Amino acid sequence: MKKVSLFITALAIGASACAQQNATAVKYGKLITAEDAKKHLSILASDEFEGRETGKPGAEKAANYIAGEFKKLGLQAPVNGSYFFDVPLAETKLTISAFSINGQAFANWTDFFVRGTFPDKTINAADVVFVGYGTAEEIAGTDLGGKIVLLINEDKPVVGTKTNTSYRATAARQAILTAIREQKPAVILAANGEIAGLLKRFGGQNPSGGGALAIKKPADNSNAATPVFNVSTTVADAIVKSTGKTYEELKTAAAAGKTTQTVKATAEIAFKTTMTDVKAVDVLGFLPGSDPKLKNEVLIFSAHYDHIGLVTKPGATDKVNNGADDDGSGTTGMLEIAQAFTKAKKDGKGPRRSVLFLGNVGEEKGLLGSEYYTDHPVYPLANTIADLNIDMIGRVGEEYIGKPDSANYVYSIGSNMLSSDLNKIGKDANNTYTKMKLDYKYDDPNDPNRFYYRSDHYNFARYGVPIIFYFNGVHADYHQPGDEVSKINFPLLAKRAQLAFYTGWELANRDARPVVDKKPAGGTR
Repeated sequence: MKKVSLFITALAIGASACAQQNATAVKYGKLITAEDAKKHLSILASDEFEGRETGKPGAEKAANYIAGEFKKLGLQAPVNGSYFFDVPLAETKLTISAFSINGQAFANWTDFFVRGTFPDKTINAADVVFVGYGTAEEIAGTDLGGKIVLLINEDKPVVGTKTNTSYRATAARQAILTAIREQKPAVILAANGEIAGLLKRFGGQNPSGGGALAIKKPADNSNAATPVFNVSTTVADAIVKSTGKTYEELKTAAAAGKTTQTVKATAEIAFKTTMTDVKAVDVLGFLPGSDPKLKNEVLIFSAHYDHIGLVTKPGATDKVNNGADDDGSGTTGMLEIAQAFTKAKKDGKGPRRSVLFLGNVGEEKGLLGSEYYTDHPVYPLANTIADLNIDMIGRVGEEYIGKPDSANYVYSIGSNMLSSDLNKIGKDANNTYTKMKLDYKYDDPNDPNRFYYRSDHYNFARYGVPIIFYFNGVHADYHQPGDEVSKINFPLLAKRAQLAFYTGWELANRDARPVVDKKPAGGTR
């Protein structure tokens, strides 16, 4: 009986401690409010910040604002006394100086377009190799090395199935391009009927501004990919003119059999790449842990503060892509969570483990800030117990509009990819505190939207750091000027941020870090 009594007493003490811990968490979680969130977001997503495009003045203003808030909260500046972690980026720009067929000049973003950057080259040719749909049967025995190749950029028709005629590469077409590139042709001209309409919508302008950002690395052109020019059927007709047939006629013949042929056509194509250094920083604020045994372990809250900048389309009335939801909402949530943790620290209730608040730059350019941080971490990734990434938590996604759960849900992505512990911790935090609907629809590495690979958490996951990605889903204003502060549901933003806080509170204070018992999923953005 005495042993039973002692056991019951121990249970009672444990329950009391748990209740006290929960009450403490709630006390600081309540500091995350809709009112405070609106104050932050009304600044970050204002027109003054010009869409926060990486490398532009608006992004620098946002970085300074976040650093200023970190300083007000008393967070440590962990980069040699600075909140700014330099991310060495360069803008590379491909310039087409010549593109003519049989003496007829064609213009970039009017008759064709090409993405990416490539070693400088001038190509003069007296013929072009037409490879039809480019299947293995069609190119078998044909030497494409150093040649200009004309490809039908569509899936080859198969009797009884619907043919994909979009210019966007399917997996089968990507394999075809890879096989052709392996022969190292000079250039591939990928013809598609959609190109003319697409270019007309863009009004002859490159929607991305013409440059591409990347992390600076030593130039290595030894295995440079063959450039692919997406050309209109007008360009294709000019190429095949000497055959006496139109491109459409050759396309019809190609659907019926092998039609690879060398076409007489004088062609001149010349391009060069220029590179310009770009200033970019991640913004880091650090809260040291209170437990001597655990303070070397670090929990990260991350959110990207960059967006896509100003509208480039001629005639647009709204010139700013404000990015209130993407990802002003996540950045705001991170600042609110930082406030809750720092207040707890000041009250002597600080987290046992250390917490790093990481504002990433360059997410919209290819997860660049988080890639550079995880390749050059300020705190060892071996000591990083988890990354809780917040990207778009201020709106109702298109799948929830008009549904009963529209104001009480969040997509939880990745919690079960690497750690069964983290998945349980996230669910328990929700069941205990916020009681939202956790939607795991996109919690799948094979999700066709590939959301698991499309935000900054993925760069931690590729190194085996457990992650959770909080997300409200896309909506009609995604990457549009309509992503405005006026459309944000601030109570919902605050509640989602509270869920991230409560999950992080448990991670930062529990005895054991979450176990990593699964292998990282492979894939790219």
